[in-house]
Amino acid sequence: MKKVAIYPGTFDPITFGHIDVIKKALKLFDKVVVAASDGTNKNYLFNSTERIHLIRKALFIDLRFDKKKIEVISFTSLTTDLCKKYKSNIILRGLRVVSDFEYEFQLAGMNRKLNNNIETIFLMSDVENQIISSRFVKEIVRLKGDIKKFTTKSTIKSLKEKYE
Repeated sequence: MKKVAIYPGTFDPITFGHIDVIKKALKLFDKVVVAASDGTNKNYLFNSTERIHLIRKALFIDLRFDKKKIEVISFTSLTTDLCKKYKSNIILRGLRVVSDFEYEFQLAGMNRKLNNNIETIFLMSDVENQIISSRFVKEIVRLKGDIKKFTTKSTIKSLKEKYE
């Protein structure tokens, strides 16, 4: 039986921090479902369709990841329901800094209460990518700064187009 992990997030946009987590997850699991949340409680720069397109371009065109090992989807349900749908008992979450931990700990606890068969696994991106956040990347682009150290070429192009 294949071991599948669900990696939920907004990915608005995808960064090298997210990509580090995906790379590490691919060493541990047979398949990673990169699940872009389409919840209404966030003010997204890119809509759901755009984010899915950006993620796929970054992973499969820019970085040439194996399409057989990664599925990119959008979702509006509870993450625990997504786990049921994909027959997964693993939720992946990325940790960057200590301040992420409290929120992530609460989220993991809530998911555990919703389904006690689900485990949350925290993965850290490489040190040089731990400071990257989608929010900062968007701000740097908006102010015409250089973000090539933070995300892929196709994502940079899409961000620049969005702010023009």
